[in-house]
Amino acid sequence: MRTLKQFLDTYAESHQNPVNQWIHMVCVPAIFFATLGLMWLVPVGRFLPFVSAETAPYVNLATVFAVLVGLPYYLRLSVGSLLTGAVWSLLSFAGIAAIQQQGLPLGWICGGIWVTAWAVQFYGHHVEGAKPSFADDIQFLLIGPLFVMQKFGRLLTTGSIRPTAH
Repeated sequence: MRTLKQFLDTYAESHQNPVNQWIHMVCVPAIFFATLGLMWLVPVGRFLPFVSAETAPYVNLATVFAVLVGLPYYLRLSVGSLLTGAVWSLLSFAGIAAIQQQGLPLGWICGGIWVTAWAVQFYGHHVEGAKPSFADDIQFLLIGPLFVMQKFGRLLTTGSIRPTAH
């Protein structure tokens, strides 16, 4: 498996344009949230005999994916990646639960966010003149959040999303 640095370097190759980078900083979190929101609607817990009735509503495709796929994948890259994935997942789950507690239509909200954010992302890649990284390797769908966190970190420390010249 490639290293985190190798993944981020490869991802960065098709994300050089500042417009595309800013689009990704908004749309990657939106897609992450919306994808988990849509997966949340697929119940799994009620089909598992070891899951209690109280816990069953929280055992869905989103939580199973996070625990069995996302978090182990991030741990293989680094502890920092694991923490990033865990925080993004927990914040998304909190937002999803808040939407449901308000009685709002989670599927329609997440579906609208998902379609809109992907459309804007594809526009960003049109501006970039490069195809999305996941077109070559689906793993890049999980690298996007790490790229965004790298950009946010750079923005907080240097005031810019662009790397500084050495």
